[in-house]
Amino acid sequence: MPDNEMEKRKAFLINFLYFALLLCAAFLVLKYGLPMLAPFVIAFVIAYLLKKPVIYLARKLRLPRKPVAILLVLVFYSTIGLLISLLGIRAFSSSKDLVLNLPQIYAAHVEPVLTGIFGNIEQSLKNMDPSLVSALEELFNQFIQSLGQMVSSLSMGAMGLISGAASSLPGLFIKLLLMIISTFFIAADYEMLTGFFLRQLGGKSKQVFLQIKEYVVGTLFVCIRSYALIMTITFIELSIGLSIIGVKNSILIAFLISVFDVLPVLGTGGIMIPWMVIAALTGDYPLSLGLLIVYLFITVIRNIIEPKIVGSQIGLHPVVTLASMFVGVQLLGVIGLFGFPISLSLLRHLNETGTIHIFK
Repeated sequence: MPDNEMEKRKAFLINFLYFALLLCAAFLVLKYGLPMLAPFVIAFVIAYLLKKPVIYLARKLRLPRKPVAILLVLVFYSTIGLLISLLGIRAFSSSKDLVLNLPQIYAAHVEPVLTGIFGNIEQSLKNMDPSLVSALEELFNQFIQSLGQMVSSLSMGAMGLISGAASSLPGLFIKLLLMIISTFFIAADYEMLTGFFLRQLGGKSKQVFLQIKEYVVGTLFVCIRSYALIMTITFIELSIGLSIIGVKNSILIAFLISVFDVLPVLGTGGIMIPWMVIAALTGDYPLSLGLLIVYLFITVIRNIIEPKIVGSQIGLHPVVTLASMFVGVQLLGVIGLFGFPISLSLLRHLNETGTIHIFK
């Protein structure tokens, strides 16, 4: 075998192992390191977002940056805390009332529907063997009793889940406290901290790092803009669909569902599927069928446009975007949903600029 061919294979294997190790290290850091460092990472992101407003206000007010940064962080957390508190109290109150009323809802709406269904079946079987009718009645009674017990258990389990969530609040409070305190320190000394980090990098490494930072920040903005566009399209589709099938307050409901649609696991189905099931159980079959049609239409359109919109914005083929999003969600959840396409887009950008040489 010629020496040149052997050298090329060695170089390929070395590069492959090098990037494989980098990917493994990045996965381990994101999977296990990021949850532990999350308060500090979020604090740094918030300080970065407040950097330009701090510089602008300090220049306009002719004040040192440090007190302006502390003031802006205080205003930021006060506003966010107030909004979350109001929404949290409302959501907790509504969910608590719903959970406590589950047995009553079942007895008033679900059980009569099931009784009617089994009654119709029993009428159809009257001409058959009486023993079969008797067995069916016994089966029905056992089913209704078991379902009622399951609903009661679900109600109690949900209350236990809420209590468990409340018991985890001290740990969450400590993380929030660390995040808030860290944000104050990072925002006050942002230039000093970032300057210290950059001084530790050599000329080439510093240049590559700044290039990566600029591209990732720009790509994140593009991703946010892309999903805002997808959310807007979903909102328009829902508004039209819900209005056609005669749902009251269709625009408000469409807005809430489109916001919920951003979540990768639950999405639109997290609201519309239970809604159509409840409508069917309560005998409102036209509404249930209409919701099913709207949901299927939105799901198909979403699966078509999401890879194209996100992929075109970050410079990836729709198939590559879809595959990276799927793998990312499986491995890292929400972080992987955004992180994997952005990472692939970054590799493509670095390869095109000649910083690295992976693809031809």
